[in-house]
Amino acid sequence: MSRISETFRKLKEKKEKALITYITAGDPDMLVTESLLYCLASSGADIIELGVPFSDPMADGITIQHAFERALKNPFSMEAILKLVKKVRARIAAPIVLFGYYNPFYQYGLQKLCTDARQAGVDGLLVVDLPPEEAMNLKTEAESQQLDLIFLLAPTSTEERIKRVAQMASGFIYYVSVTGVTGARESLAEMIDKNVARIKNATMLPVGVGFGISKPEHIRSMLPFVDAVIVGSAIIKIVEEHLDKSGLNESVGAFITSLKQATVI
Repeated sequence: MSRISETFRKLKEKKEKALITYITAGDPDMLVTESLLYCLASSGADIIELGVPFSDPMADGITIQHAFERALKNPFSMEAILKLVKKVRARIAAPIVLFGYYNPFYQYGLQKLCTDARQAGVDGLLVVDLPPEEAMNLKTEAESQQLDLIFLLAPTSTEERIKRVAQMASGFIYYVSVTGVTGARESLAEMIDKNVARIKNATMLPVGVGFGISKPEHIRSMLPFVDAVIVGSAIIKIVEEHLDKSGLNESVGAFITSLKQATVI
C-alpha cells in the first residue's frame, strides 16, 4: 500500500477527511519552501502538493501565476526540488506529491524523474496538462517506482472520461470544482456533491475537491461526500502577504490548523 493510500486508510479510521495543501517550490525561495513544508506538516496537512514552477501555467489563476514568477526569478531545477524533498523527508511523514505541467517532467526524462523522485521520497505525481490518453508512458515509469499517478476531473467530464481516469489513476482523484482556473473564492460551485457522486460510482479511489476552497466552512459543507479537500491559492496568498518573511510560518500554521480542525466528521 502506498503512503498516500495508507494516509487515507488511517484518516478513515479516525473519522477525518484529508487536508491536502499546495505550495510552489521556490516561492519566494527554496529556504522558505523548506520552512513551509515543515510548517504544513506540523500544523495538520495530511498530504502536501509541491508545485513545480512553470512559465505558462494555463490552469492556474493570478495567485499561483505570481508564485511561479517569483520562483522562476531564482535558480531553479528539478534536481533542486528533489534534493529538497529528500532533505525534508527525514522529518516529514506526510505524503508529498509533485504537482506540475508536463514540459518540465518530460524535459527531465520520465524514467529519470520517477527513479529520482522515488529515491528522494516523493509519493505521487500530478501533471495538470497530461490527459489520460497520453499518459501511458509516465504511468508505466511511475508504476515501476511505486509512485501514484493522480489525475484531474472537472464538472464537464463525461462518463467516458471519468471511467478512463478511474482506470489510470492511483492514490486519489482530484476533482476540479469549477470550470476555470485556480483561485480562492468566497463561495463554492454548485453540484459538487452530485459530481463527486458520479466519480465515486466509477472508482474506489478517494476523491479530493480543489479550486476555490479557502475557509473552514467550505470544508465543513463538503464533509458528507468528499474524502479530501485541497487548498492552494489561499496559502499562496498568505505567502504573498509575508514576502518579508516575518510571521509567515505563524500565519500559515494558524490557517492550516483551522482548516484541519474542520475536517473532523
